[in-house]
Amino acid sequence: MHWIDLICSVLGLTCVFLAGRNSKYNFWVGYLYTAALFVLFWKRNLLAMLLLQPVSLAINILGHYRWTHPREEERSSENEKSLKVSMLTWPQRILSISSVLLVAAVWGVLLDRLFPADPHPYLDCCVTALILMAQLLSAMKKWDCWIAWLFVNCTQIALHLLVGNYFMSVVSGLYLVNGVWSLYTWMKLYRKKA
Repeated sequence: MHWIDLICSVLGLTCVFLAGRNSKYNFWVGYLYTAALFVLFWKRNLLAMLLLQPVSLAINILGHYRWTHPREEERSSENEKSLKVSMLTWPQRILSISSVLLVAAVWGVLLDRLFPADPHPYLDCCVTALILMAQLLSAMKKWDCWIAWLFVNCTQIALHLLVGNYFMSVVSGLYLVNGVWSLYTWMKLYRKKA
């Protein structure tokens, strides 16, 4: 295990724990986490995930703003300065899934041709597309984000095992447990319009 693995683990677990508990402070930890992940993926030659970090930073900034500046109809019943949890419609879910599959396939072909150093370009791109979707849904405070995060965690476990990043596989397992709990917690918030 390298020092960057430990830093990423602590920051990542803290960030998702806070997000799952509906805390806007998850974004501040997320900014540090993004920087640490950039270093980690650089060292591991996971290029699609490396290139994701500037996009993740932009989504984090968007989410931070959305969670703390809701429109009138989006305000939480418990705090008018907080965005309430909502859900995607079924057509939006189908569009989200289709988008992930299309982006992963196209990005996988490009990555395989342009950066042959990536040991698992298609799995790398699938995880990357899933992360982008999960982050966007999280930024919009959609309950469905936790379903996406569960898929992310499962594929990340496989990817980290394939590249020999065993410690991060264990951390992804902890994310999986947090994702299940957060799915339940956000359902309660959705029902309370909080």
